[in-house]
Amino acid sequence: MWVVRGILSPGLAGEMRRIVSEIDPHQRVDRFRTLEDIVEATTATSRFDAWLFGAFGGLALALTAIGVYGLLSFSVARRTNEIGVRMALGASRGHVLRMVLGQGVKLIGIGIVVGLAGAFAVTRFLTSLLFGVKSTDPGSFVLGAMLLIGVGVVASYVPARRATRVDPMVALRWE
Repeated sequence: MWVVRGILSPGLAGEMRRIVSEIDPHQRVDRFRTLEDIVEATTATSRFDAWLFGAFGGLALALTAIGVYGLLSFSVARRTNEIGVRMALGASRGHVLRMVLGQGVKLIGIGIVVGLAGAFAVTRFLTSLLFGVKSTDPGSFVLGAMLLIGVGVVASYVPARRATRVDPMVALRWE
């Protein structure tokens, strides 16, 4: 293996082959590759794994948002009468908003606790895929939990806003 430092140009490969054959005619020159090509070939599997984990993580985040939104939307629809009675008895829109958001945050909190416990359990299997970071890096766990809390609050906000728009008279006549 020969390492040549310089700028790769179209004529360089032919010139290198000619020089090597002059020095040793039995020496075979197989191929020329840049250092960038060599690094790219050796890290291709790791980059693909990172891209795949990122894609699955994004899909999981989207499914989390859809699940929280769907569950709270269903809960608000089922509790329309109750929310109407609360508002008829004097509950403010802010109180109803906090009530529904609190329900969503409680669900997200339970999910994060269970998820963090599961993540700590499988960290030893992922150590071979990580470079430059420990498998139990607290920053990664905190950042992941904060991202999930943010997505959960945003997903909870839409059904909570819908709950604040319940007209007490319509909700009481609904049943």
